[in-house]
Amino acid sequence: MKIYTKTGDQGMTSLFNGKRVGKNDLSIDAYGTLDELNSWMGLLREEKAIESQKLQVIAIQKELFEIGAILANPTLKEAPPKAIDISKTESLEHAIDQMETQLAPLTHFILPGGSPCISYCHLARTVSRRAERLVVALHEKQPLDHSVLEYLNRLSDYLFVLSRYAAKNSQIEEEKWLPEK
Repeated sequence: MKIYTKTGDQGMTSLFNGKRVGKNDLSIDAYGTLDELNSWMGLLREEKAIESQKLQVIAIQKELFEIGAILANPTLKEAPPKAIDISKTESLEHAIDQMETQLAPLTHFILPGGSPCISYCHLARTVSRRAERLVVALHEKQPLDHSVLEYLNRLSDYLFVLSRYAAKNSQIEEEKWLPEK
């Protein structure tokens, strides 16, 4: 099978169900952003500072593909929207709770940075937030199951806590943002 099809050369592409849409279609933008996030997760997966989270990160990568498939294959109007299993969101919550037991309470905003790993976590978090915004916009146009929105919301929380966890494991002091007086 060839990797190129030439069917997208005029700015159109196909959804999983065969419907042709522009490459600037909201659904393409949404799952393209999930693909970008998945690439950041692949980079994070190999970082020593978060090695204990490697299996969770791999699970997230698989779940991002699952959500992308949901977005690429719109539900028929008469059928209920496709869902992501709630246990996947609960797994993120459990991982957040476990990491937070090892972290100092959050008292200030944190400036992104401190090491490449910490920065990668923050970059993934911001891409996750962008994906969430796009999926919310898509939800207004093409109703999605709320489980998808909940998962993406929790994922950005996970990535924020993961950045703090990476800082702790790397013995890097978090740079607090304090407003100038």
